[in-house]
Amino acid sequence: MIATEIRNGIYGISVNDRTTDLFEGLWPIEKEGVTYNSYIIDDEKKILIDLIKEFKTDELLENIGEIFDPAELDIIVMNHMEPDHTGAVKTVMRIAPKAIIYCTPKAVPMLEQFYGLTERIHPVADGEILNIGKRELTFVHTPFVHWPETMMTYSGTDKVLFSCDAFGGYGALNGFNFDDECTDIEYYKKESLRYYSNIVAKFSKPVLTAIGKLDGVPIEVIAPSHGLIWRKNPAHIVELYSKWAGYADGRAEVGVTLLYGSMYGNTERMMNFMAKGVASAGVPVEIFDVARTHTSYILPSLWSKRGVIIGAPTYEGALFPAMASKLEEAAIKRVMGKKTVVFGSHGWSGGALKRIKEIIDPVKWDIVDTIQFNGGPTEADLDAAVECGKKFAESLAD
Repeated sequence: MIATEIRNGIYGISVNDRTTDLFEGLWPIEKEGVTYNSYIIDDEKKILIDLIKEFKTDELLENIGEIFDPAELDIIVMNHMEPDHTGAVKTVMRIAPKAIIYCTPKAVPMLEQFYGLTERIHPVADGEILNIGKRELTFVHTPFVHWPETMMTYSGTDKVLFSCDAFGGYGALNGFNFDDECTDIEYYKKESLRYYSNIVAKFSKPVLTAIGKLDGVPIEVIAPSHGLIWRKNPAHIVELYSKWAGYADGRAEVGVTLLYGSMYGNTERMMNFMAKGVASAGVPVEIFDVARTHTSYILPSLWSKRGVIIGAPTYEGALFPAMASKLEEAAIKRVMGKKTVVFGSHGWSGGALKRIKEIIDPVKWDIVDTIQFNGGPTEADLDAAVECGKKFAESLAD
């Protein structure tokens, strides 16, 4: 049985996906996997909260069937229209002939656009309350967390918040569902940060607005659509999301993300001396080879650290392409206000620094120092790199 009782009459269905290689067709989860969480409320009304990707429809129906016949469904609460939460909707609507979809008004046209559904749909107002028997459900609009039609659903009787994409994370669940059962909570917190920086970070202001709307609401369980269900300490994942959202202005943790790319080892050699300088100041540094590391794994470091060191050679009169790509993606995700050092090698001409400035100026990265060298670095260049890294790291505490 995959359906797990959360409260009397409330069940969670966490279906693991260990075969999809790219989440949203972009972000690697081949090693980590992901869960799709749906929730059942067995009351006078039979409720399904959120669905699942289409190819997992059979698993969803089998697990609903362990609680009641899916044909008995009265209401499908659709907190978010993204297809990893809604892919099964056409099948479920055919099986459950009396089921009505509850969603925000902005989701109504999307149901037609995505699935051709125009009937048995009830748009809910922000704060609308639905009596389903022993309990009431409250619908809380949370636009742009992370689509414009998103909402959360709250059962005040049970103090359970069904938060959809908010407070979720990557990572298939290895035989457990809850935070207090988890044997490696730090791994799932790390994957929650990666998920946040990949999916939600651009919408950090709406995240803080949503958290503000929940202020004072008694919550004992947070039940997101991906990852762990938080019942031991639900406030912890809210605190983490609040902290990560607060990094949106660039004032994050003292630390350095060191990005480098190198064609023939010259920039890489310089990178090692730059890293030595940072480490000598006692400041943590994460190092990424941009040609070999997917942006998904770089974004959490960029998002959470104040300093960025960019080491890249000039390539055909411009910026090393893999570095250009990573910086452009960071700009798209609105990684703002970083303090920055730039270094790199060039041959017959420069050009990398100019392109770096073009990419990072709109997101207000401040270049405080540069070291450019022709060909390979000299001993003086390497000494300068150590000193530059040390001074830069020390400046991040200002």
